[in-house]
Amino acid sequence: MIPFERRRQMLEAFENSEVVTICDLKQLLPGTSESTIRRDLKALANEGEILILHGGAARKMEGSYDTSISSRSILNIREKNMIARCAAELVSDGEVVYLDAGSTALRMVKHLKQKDITIVSTNALIAQELDGAKCRCILVGGNLLLATSSLVGPMTDSALENLFFDKAFIGVSGFSLTAGINTPDEREAKKKEIVLRNSKKCYVLADSSKSGRSTLCKVTDLKNVTIICEKETPVLLEAGAYLLAER
Repeated sequence: MIPFERRRQMLEAFENSEVVTICDLKQLLPGTSESTIRRDLKALANEGEILILHGGAARKMEGSYDTSISSRSILNIREKNMIARCAAELVSDGEVVYLDAGSTALRMVKHLKQKDITIVSTNALIAQELDGAKCRCILVGGNLLLATSSLVGPMTDSALENLFFDKAFIGVSGFSLTAGINTPDEREAKKKEIVLRNSKKCYVLADSSKSGRSTLCKVTDLKNVTIICEKETPVLLEAGAYLLAER
């Protein structure tokens, strides 16, 4: 099994259990040596995804950090593709749309790049997706968060204050009834607040693993956005405005 697939399965194990032991992972990955498992755990720890514990176990890092783009890109791939395709279908020719940083927003680009639209983005990875594109793209500058390939800070905020969007598609770390849509980084929260204020319609791209999750910074209440998710969750049913992405 290639490292990509092993680490994807490991991250999924941490989504289901806060603490996972080496023995748990050996059962999850039959035929994989303990040394390989430890090497993969060290790589995930270096990305800030997990904390290695004494006694052959590790636990998921929560709350204070945003998930790295390399790890997000290998989790819940099918769900993210569904959400990205559903979101892209909402965009019509002639519109100005905002695409946030994040792996799901980045997956929208392949469905959008032949439309007659203007894309404004703070996703530093968007350029690599635009080969042969018909659309116009404006990349907003700022301070680069290397882990998430997101542009943030005063320069970003100043530019966004003067830009207005027909539709915005933003990523979040979690959504819950009490914490609304949320992110662990106050700079990300400020940026999303500006985009929300300057958009006629704001959609949140969030797979069901983020349902009920609360991180440090609340961006806005759920009633102020429409969440695009691959399946219904108790939070969505109570929140109201949501779209289900079809397979």
